[in-house]
Amino acid sequence: MARANSSWVREELLHLLSVSATLSGLCITVVALMNAFAKEITTVSVVDDIFAICALLFLICMYLIFTALRMKNTHRLNNVVNLIDFLFLLAMTSMTLAGFVMVYTIW
Repeated sequence: MARANSSWVREELLHLLSVSATLSGLCITVVALMNAFAKEITTVSVVDDIFAICALLFLICMYLIFTALRMKNTHRLNNVVNLIDFLFLLAMTSMTLAGFVMVYTIW
């Protein structure tokens, strides 16, 4: 049972790794696009900052995933996986909210 659970966690982490990398790149792209807008709009600055923080959170998730993939201690691994899940969910939620703010106030 522990071996199947370990295999499932590894597969989950590998999927989260690719998704985190993709979403981090997307956030950085949005930050670059937001710099093309007029700087006098304060909402652009707020959305720009939120997407930059989201990109940072996704990058932190990537580093934690690399670390978790090499862990042997299952108790510590479970704690790191919970942290990764929390940071990933926080970054995705923030990214979604920033997207709504961007759509409804800028465009």
